[in-house]
Amino acid sequence: MTETSPSTIARPATTKPLRVAIVGAGMIAAVHRRAALLSGATVAGVLASTPDRSAAAAASWRTEPFAGIDQVAASDVDVVHVASPNETHAPYVSALLDAGKHVICEKPLGLTSDEATAMTEQAQRAGVIATVPFVYRYHPLVREIRARAREGEFGDWYLLHGSYLQDWMLSPDSSNWRVDPARGGRSRAFADIGSHWCDLVEWVSGERFSAVSAQASIAVGHRPATDAKAFAAPAAAATQVSEQVQTEDSAVVLLRTASGVLGTLTVSQVAAGRSNRLWFELDGSRRSAVFDQENPERIWLGEPGGARLVVRDPSSGSPEQRRLSSLPAGHAQGYAQCFESFVADTYAAIGGAEPEGLPTFADGLRSAEIVDAVLRSAASAKWEDIR
Repeated sequence: MTETSPSTIARPATTKPLRVAIVGAGMIAAVHRRAALLSGATVAGVLASTPDRSAAAAASWRTEPFAGIDQVAASDVDVVHVASPNETHAPYVSALLDAGKHVICEKPLGLTSDEATAMTEQAQRAGVIATVPFVYRYHPLVREIRARAREGEFGDWYLLHGSYLQDWMLSPDSSNWRVDPARGGRSRAFADIGSHWCDLVEWVSGERFSAVSAQASIAVGHRPATDAKAFAAPAAAATQVSEQVQTEDSAVVLLRTASGVLGTLTVSQVAAGRSNRLWFELDGSRRSAVFDQENPERIWLGEPGGARLVVRDPSSGSPEQRRLSSLPAGHAQGYAQCFESFVADTYAAIGGAEPEGLPTFADGLRSAEIVDAVLRSAASAKWEDIR
């Protein structure tokens, strides 16, 4: 195996390991835990949805269970990872910020932009580090495209377009707490995954969306009422009570940036065979760039008369691409490494560093404002400004 220099991902400037708590015990909470451990933190405890689930998670993770969010807030942990259902984000984070804890909160920050605004302002007043896992920013080749864009390699942008497609809600028997607007919010597919695409494309291109024209659709009108875990296998329909679906399975959005560049985005959670395909193409006056999250080790760069592929390589490319390339070329990196880099950068910020591209609560608020505009446009069938 080819040798490479050690990763230069920022680490906390402290000799004492951070103590963290994980709120939530599902799939994404486990990803948070792994990233925390790999960043050198001590996982001091876990809070799940019930005492029994907290005890089970604590036993599995070899840590301690918390009895409630008040106990987490009163504990001696430095950082709390909030990876619980969406309706808990605002009250949980508010209690943690009141206690002076640093927070990593899954998006959406709240069920509404008003909640997201309040959380962002509270974090600013508390003077703590408060971040949101828009972790696709941490693909090394995403950083490579961004660096080339900032250097002017692509020229002026002409069109920003792409999609984010999944299929985990394809079966009529699939359900999840996210389907319930009281628990997940009024938008499902767009808020859950379209928000990632918008954050990524704005951050990479340097453009800022100012208005949207959107349409949304519900492919499956009724789904089982269930507390099933995210991404769990469909339950048997015969054993389930059916409820009417109120949140979208798909959305198509036209976007316009403040400088007049047009964009298009297709979002779906019922696209058969698409497990997690975040894809974008940025077309400029000189060159174009394509990134596919399911194939993150190479990017496509188009130019007059042809195109070429650029492969991730820690020995070449932009400084940020090299910084985040924790494995040698040809040894595939993916989503897990993105999450680990994001958490490491968050912890480094707690230690006083200023990592490039760290997504904060301000970015979470921005996402909530875009979701609001999409919902307003889908209802009005008109262009709506992003407030």
